[in-house]
Amino acid sequence: MIEAHSRKFWLATWALCLGSVLVFANLHMTQPLLPLLAQHFQLTELQASWSLTTALLTLGLSLLIYGPLSDAIGRKPLMVLSLMGAVASTLALSQVESYSMLIVWRGVQGFCLGGLPAIAIAYMGDEFTRKAVALAVGFYISANSIGGVSGRLISGWVGEHYGWDTTFAVMAAIGLALLVLFVFLLPASQQFKAKPLQLKQVLSDIRFHLKNPILLVAFLIAGGNFMMFIHQYSYITFVLATEPYHLSTHQLGMLFLTYLTGSIAAALSGHSTKYIAPALGMGLGIVLLMLGSLLTLMPHLGVIIFAFMLNSFGFFLTHSLASSWVSHHALRARASASSLYLVFYYLGASLGGLVLSPFWNYAGWLGIVLGSLVMYSLTLWGSVWLYQRDASA
Repeated sequence: MIEAHSRKFWLATWALCLGSVLVFANLHMTQPLLPLLAQHFQLTELQASWSLTTALLTLGLSLLIYGPLSDAIGRKPLMVLSLMGAVASTLALSQVESYSMLIVWRGVQGFCLGGLPAIAIAYMGDEFTRKAVALAVGFYISANSIGGVSGRLISGWVGEHYGWDTTFAVMAAIGLALLVLFVFLLPASQQFKAKPLQLKQVLSDIRFHLKNPILLVAFLIAGGNFMMFIHQYSYITFVLATEPYHLSTHQLGMLFLTYLTGSIAAALSGHSTKYIAPALGMGLGIVLLMLGSLLTLMPHLGVIIFAFMLNSFGFFLTHSLASSWVSHHALRARASASSLYLVFYYLGASLGGLVLSPFWNYAGWLGIVLGSLVMYSLTLWGSVWLYQRDASA
């Protein structure tokens, strides 16, 4: 087993972190480009958001496939194969001439990007000691955030100066470099033991988890929160690209630096459970999301940026606590419970653009805030319900 702070530990951790940066940079790279895509292809705001939601949808669905498949054929080979597919599809995106083909390739890209998130923690569980896993997971989750921010920053800058198609070519080149490092740095599996692919057992575990209300409410909290949080960023780009702000594509990419407060929240979430029940901590994060959403209604750029910093902190606090909640409360097959949590998480995000579109069409940004508050009220109720069930138990 790989011990914490050993040479193999740092090689594997660096490899998984670089792979995570590749995945989440490519997943979120289209967000600063939405006004640019809408203008180039003559799209509505909802149609432009499909460039993000399609990838989120196929990534979420792929998690149901990669996990069981990696149990049968191995961890590293499948992660490498999926990342190769992600880099190839990113390059293909730079050559598309129609928006329909861009959506098709974003779907392929999203499916390929799901390999590493579905398998990385399982690889750590196989190869690392318990202490090493706890340390490595912290680095890995931070890399998720860094990848999302860096992808948006790069795409915002390249898109403004060289066009949206060049953005995909640049991201493919960066992805190829990260893939090479991933292949050479990640040690081959030594502890992995193949298991036959048992579809019947996989489906049985999924049904078992969905019948557990303690888990199902946590799944719905994850999907509902991410549905609103990620698409507030999408719709605010259209607000800030017009008067009185007139932010450029590069400047819109800079907005996503507010995500970094989420890294702080994720790091603090474990310590918060010493002082407050996890379900109440989830509720606190949702209250911060509601407050941040309301603050965005003030027509001042500095206040809007602060509001999104508050949103990011609240969202990742709740997300970290909810994902840990699922792991602690799953009665069996914890890995499949965690995968199912991520499926709800990404499927919720993929539906957000569609859910919020009527609110946007009716009342603009005020409608987005109102729609978000409705959903956050439901997830807040869910966190209170979880607290009451946990306390009574």
